[in-house]
Formats: sequence, structure tokens, C-alpha cells
Amino acid sequence: MTARAPHASTLLTVDASRPADAPRASMLRTGTSTSPDGSVIGINSRYLTRDGEPWLPVMGELHYSRVPEAQWEDELAKVKAAGVDIVSSYVIWRYHEPRPGQFAWDARNDLRRFVETSAKRGLLAFVRIGPWVHAEVRYGGIPAWVVDQVPARSDDPLYLQYVQRFFAQIAAQLEGLFWKDGGPVIGIQLENEYNLTGPQQGREHIATLKRLALEAGLDVPLYTVTGWDNAVFPHNDVTPVFGGYPDLPWGTSTAMSPPNEVYGFRFTSRVGGDLGAQTHNDEPGDADAVTDATPFLGAEFGGGVPTMYRRRPVLDADDIAAMLPVQLGSGVNLYGYYMLHGGRNPPGDLDGQESTATGGYNDLPIVNYDFQAPFGANGEAHPVLGKLRAAHLFLQQWGSTLATCDVYRPDVVPPSADDLVTPRYSVRADSNRGFLFFNNHVRQHRLPARNSVRFSVKLATGAVTLPSLPIDIAPGASFIWPIGLQLGSARLRYATAQPVTCLKFAEGEEAHVFAATDGIASEFAFEMDSVKQIASADARSALKVHEADDALIVQPTPGDAFVATCRDGTRVTIITLSSEDSERLSVLPFDGQRRLILTDALTFERDGELVLRSTGAASFDLAVYPPFERAPQSTHRLAESQRQGIFQRFTVNVQPIAFDAQITPLRAARNVPPIVLGGTARAAVEPTPETFGAAAAWRIDLPEEALNAPGLSNAYLSIRYTGDIGRLFSGADLIDDHFYNGLPWQIGVRNVTIDAQQPLMLTVLPLRADAPIYIDARHDPRMNTNGQVAALQSVNWVPEYEVVVSRR
Repeated sequence: MTARAPHASTLLTVDASRPADAPRASMLRTGTSTSPDGSVIGINSRYLTRDGEPWLPVMGELHYSRVPEAQWEDELAKVKAAGVDIVSSYVIWRYHEPRPGQFAWDARNDLRRFVETSAKRGLLAFVRIGPWVHAEVRYGGIPAWVVDQVPARSDDPLYLQYVQRFFAQIAAQLEGLFWKDGGPVIGIQLENEYNLTGPQQGREHIATLKRLALEAGLDVPLYTVTGWDNAVFPHNDVTPVFGGYPDLPWGTSTAMSPPNEVYGFRFTSRVGGDLGAQTHNDEPGDADAVTDATPFLGAEFGGGVPTMYRRRPVLDADDIAAMLPVQLGSGVNLYGYYMLHGGRNPPGDLDGQESTATGGYNDLPIVNYDFQAPFGANGEAHPVLGKLRAAHLFLQQWGSTLATCDVYRPDVVPPSADDLVTPRYSVRADSNRGFLFFNNHVRQHRLPARNSVRFSVKLATGAVTLPSLPIDIAPGASFIWPIGLQLGSARLRYATAQPVTCLKFAEGEEAHVFAATDGIASEFAFEMDSVKQIASADARSALKVHEADDALIVQPTPGDAFVATCRDGTRVTIITLSSEDSERLSVLPFDGQRRLILTDALTFERDGELVLRSTGAASFDLAVYPPFERAPQSTHRLAESQRQGIFQRFTVNVQPIAFDAQITPLRAARNVPPIVLGGTARAAVEPTPETFGAAAAWRIDLPEEALNAPGLSNAYLSIRYTGDIGRLFSGADLIDDHFYNGLPWQIGVRNVTIDAQQPLMLTVLPLRADAPIYIDARHDPRMNTNGQVAALQSVNWVPEYEVVVSRR
């Protein structure tokens, strides 16, 4: 932290002294909200409740039908370890009733088993039943045989008969799994992006769908609809949910997007801009009309974006992570991701994707639905996961405090999304406590450094100015800082580090974990009357402590811990992680204690064991706090190294496994015709099937043992190519496809069906230099292309090692 002359600093101010609005009992007509053991899921005008306490959960979308059922147990355990509370999923009608009256609820369509597995892994469930769900599926998931004969998404009597039968089937699958039965299903979403107001449509249709759901037995505490794009719905029957994405791949522009509104705090309407709805309504919607009666709930904050044919944005981790402080600072009281976990469309469904050829607005890959989500199409961790997990843990620990906090706008706010000069920040507060939210990141647009700034937040009990000296906030930074936070018996006036979680120990002591903000020294200001002594947890660590303004100011080194002895004699340990370590952090139960786990491996808990998965690296580090009370067992060598600070440290070594992929050119690309503009978007459309005969092709040979090598949880074919569209075949079967965007194309050999007796064939359709599509400039080859390009750079086999740590 660099000291600045007082007259040179800028004071950013917020008046949060107005009392927070008292929540009003909801006027919503909900379902049964009490479970057999007396637990209650509630909703009022401002937030959700659980057993009468404010509740701010994290929800993430995982489509069971897009993930092999053999992997559900581990994928849901990963979701739980990511700090997620609720798993949501569309029930995609076309997969379950491909022909009239013939239902499929087995294998990867086994909704009941998926929900049961969610409960086993400690997750609640939100079931999005449609019937129209979008999901980048043909006709929004409504079977073609329905669309062919009736006006869908309406109160047409025959359509409603089909819907009634479908809902009854869903209810039968979920029998005994609803919250009222002691099960995990707490919510139902009806329809999606519904803004139709023609004959037999409008609010009445949503009311009809809810009535049919209840008649079928779909009785849950919460009923929602999506609230954007002028959505219409009956006000007292459902709660609108909201969202926003870091880019708009459904757009038609071939240029970089302007500054996106998801990076600016909301102080008026909750409704985002373009979220890709396929219908348009010019009349005012209903979402703003119920703002005072319903809480601000989210269901589709982009955990990534799909890759569509005409627009192929590539996201950086901060593009997604920076949305969190913005949306929470705007008042969101349920943070829902779409998607949290990618996947693939079911094998054999070769015409089920959304496409302009079948009247859709967009062209999507036939199979691949990676979404650049925190967990990719194979369940692999994308870099953004580490950016999000600590924030989810914060919400699990302090979400009940945040939920009651109102939103207070700064004295000066940006007038529009494209104002990159005015600082972006917000405060949520409730009486003498609150949180400061700041964002200095806008995707693809550099914001200036905020030099020599301090904040002044006026609470009901007085103003808090932080930090003690002016600071510089770097471009790209975003953070959540606490004000007036209670840490055991210690009262924290403020901290310039982000709270993460709290560990409680048997002897009654607590350890509170914070994450340092990049480029800003961590500073903790304790009220003098609550703390009598501060001491480093490690005598070798440097710790700066001084008094100022009746506060005890502590400045630890990231990675160190200190102990605050409170006036009542209790002790509180404060752990400050570096920003790098906070991205390597998991908090998991093991041997009767929640523990901090720092490692580059993807980590989760499975039936009392710690599972560590390392992609590519056969050796990696592991740090644990509190230390293991006795040496654990491990499937691989776990060597303890010298302790540094409070963490017990190990190195993990696995016997490396390597296989080579043999590549044989089969045919060169031929010239392809210009890309056609058309479809309802009047933009670039995917080439016709006949065009793919001009694709270049290579044979890929893998040893049979590379498909099921022992000791591995998975292995990936990592393909780097340049072209328009890549497709991978096992024999004659298309097993995956990819619209070129410059990122490696990852295919988990245990996520697709590979026939070891058949050759793998990769085809790459040439990309024309004049293609009217958007590709991120960092990956766009067209400036160096004359005519067209279809080239293969590499195919690598990458192992995913699994290490299991268990109690002795």
C-alpha cells in the first residue's frame, strides 16, 4: 500500500444510513414449504429463507441428459465442492418423449436417479420443466411431433393435453423426492423466456402451466419464470428470475462487443438487456411491476457462453468472475449460473441442436455444449472455477448476513455501460454492517487505474472510512470487502481483503479465512473495545500493528495468519491467503473437520475420502489446514514436506503414463463456397451438410489401452487446429464437434463412445478469409490467410490422474 498525501486522494462516498427495508410476507401462492422434519423453505419480498433464517444460496445448471450417467456421482460431488448449494437442470422434452406416448427415463435420461444422486451429494434441486426450455435445442426442446401439429407455447387444448401427460410423467419420476417428502426438490421453473401475448398466450398461459404442474403433483416451495425480454406472467403465482451474460454470441455483429451492462451495478431495474430470447415483445413486461413484492433472484448469470456459428467469443476467467461482485452488489439474493457444467447432446441425436435449418435463431454444434463453463464438457475444471469458488464459500458463510442488506448507490454513478471513467462500486448494508462491492473490469475494454482512493461509507451508526491510507486499484480488479463484520467476539470495522469462510474447532475457537486483493495490501481494522491483543501465528512472520481512530490496524503478509485475543478471553485466528492461493482453495470435510485444501489439482469429497485429480501433471503439491491429526492413507505416494506457516504440506507423486496419438493425413481440403447470410437473424448460417465433403481429414490412431488406462479418472484428446468446424468420428459415428474459436478442443475418452476396433477420423472444414463471423482477435487466423485455411497443429493424449486420500 503506497501512502499518498491527504490532499491528493479521492474519496469515494456512499450514504448507506437509511434503514434497510423490512421484508414483507410474500403474496405469492407457493406450494408446500415444510419438510417432514419441520425444515422450511420460505420467500418474502426481499430474500429467501431456510428455517426462518435469511438464505442466499448459489445455484448451478448441469443438464443430466448431457452428461454420461456413470459420471453423475463424481460430477455432482465436484459441484458441491465448488461451493454450490442447488443444482438446476432442464427437463428436455424431446429426449424423454421422442415419439408420442413413448417415454424414456432410463440411462442418461433417468431424472429420478439424477435427483437422488444430487441429494446423496448434499445438493438441493431446482427442476426446470418447460415445456419450452430453449437450452440451445431444436424447438426449445419440444418434440418435433408436437410442433408439427399444434400451436405450442399456448393454451391450445391439444397442446395442453400433451403437456399434461408430460408433467404427469415428471411428477411420477420425482415422487417422494419433493421437499415436502424430505427430498431435495425445492423449485420448479415454468417455461423460459416467455413473452408471447397472442391468442391463448400471455399471463394466462403461465397460470395454466402452474395449474397443470400442481394437478400433476409437482408441489414445491418455489415456482419461477425468467423475467427478461419483457416477460409476461401472473404476478402472484410465480417469482421472476434474472440473468446476464458476458458476451452475446446470439448477436449478429461480426465485431467485438461494446461494454456489457453486466459489469455495471444496477440501482433501478433488475432486467438485463439481450439474453438471447427467440421471441420479441415490444410491450412492457411484468418483472419491474413486482420488484417491491419479490426478491432479486438469479438463474442465468453466465458461467460462460455457448459458441455459436456466427459469433465465437473466448472468455477470460475475470470476464465471469467480475460479474459476481457486480450482481451481488446490485442486490441479487440467489446467484444462479447457466451453465455451471458443460456437456454434450445425447449420442445419436444428430438433428436435436438449435439450428437455422430448422427455424432456430442460432446455429450450434451438433454435439458439443462445453459453454466455457467452470466445468467443461468433460467435467474438467476451467480456470474460472478457482476465481469463483472462494466467492461461493463466502456466500455459504455470510450469505445470511448479506441477504438482509439493502443496496445503496454511490453519490456518483456511471450514466451508461460505456462510461469507462466513473468508478463502479456499491454498498449493501443493514444498520451497522455491510459489504463494499467494487469492479474495475469490463470484458475487452480496459478501465483506468483508480489511483489514490479511499472509501467513505455512512452507516446508520456513523461513517467508516477505509483504508487507513489511500490505495491504487489496478485495471481489472474486483472485490468484496466487509464493513462491521462480527468475527467471533471480535468486531471488524473493515478489511481490505475478501472474506471466504470460517472454520470452527472443537475447543470453541474459530479461524476466519480471507483472500487478499491483487495489488492492495490487506488491512484489518478491529474495534479497540473488542480486541485486546494481536499476535502472529508464526513467530517468523512479519506483522504490522498500530492504533488509529480507536481501531487496532493489522497488516499481515498474504499467506500468514494472526491471532486476535478478544476482550472476553476468546481467540480468533485470521488467515489471509494470497490471491493466487485463494484460486487453489477448496474447503472440504475430512476426518471430522472442515479443512482448507490448497492444490492445483481439482479436489472434492467422495464418501469420506478426498479425491484429487491432476490433468497432465503426475506430481503436484498439497497443503492442508488444520493439519491431519494422523497420517492419512493414499493411493499414491504422499510425502510430507517442511511446514510453512500454518499449513501442513505434501508432495504427491504418481507414476506418469504416456501414450502417443498417431496422425495420418487422409485428404486435403477442397475449396468451400462463401458463407451464406440468412435465417431469421439474417446473418451467417452454418454451411449445408453437402459442404462438409470438402473438409480436410486425418486418421487418429490410439493404443486400445489409452482408452481405459488404469489409475486414471479420464484422459483427453487435446486437439489444436485452425479452420471453421472440426468433427471427430469413431468409425461412422459423429462423437464430437467444435466450432473453431482458438481454444484447445478437449475430448474426454470416457465422455464419448469410442469403438477401439474402429479408426478415429478428424475432419476440419476450411475457414474462408472472407467469412462474415466473429472470432476473437487473439485467435483469428484470417488476417494471415489467403483464401481459406484448414490445418491441424497437434493431437495430444493428456492423462487425468486420480489420487484418493482416506482416513487410517
